[in-house]
Amino acid sequence: QVQLVESGGGLVEAGGSLRLSCAASGFTFSTYAMAWFRQAPGKEREFVATIWWSGDNTYYADSVKGRFTISRDNAKNMAYLQMNSLKPEDTAVYYCTGRKAYPYTTPIAYNYWGQGTQVTVSS
Repeated sequence: QVQLVESGGGLVEAGGSLRLSCAASGFTFSTYAMAWFRQAPGKEREFVATIWWSGDNTYYADSVKGRFTISRDNAKNMAYLQMNSLKPEDTAVYYCTGRKAYPYTTPIAYNYWGQGTQVTVSS
């Protein structure tokens, strides 16, 4: 079955960096677009970044553009989110997800989710 396991979250001061990892299994990873979403307490899950199956194209939410970088390693079935210049408003649970072929920026388009990893940015 499909499994997505996120790791790498933690507590960091504003301006710091974290690298999230997503280990994928149970599907043909190289044919899936991968994405990261996040959800803060009391808020809806929101799109953060996505990467096409080939890794050639990426797309970011305006709120993270220039600070976050999504990447993937198809040989290892891994996706990553490098987060730099973190802000307190980046505090949320971050989720990894994927879908076959093309990505979408709405969570309803995705069927499988990891358990999430908590990112807390202190001011």
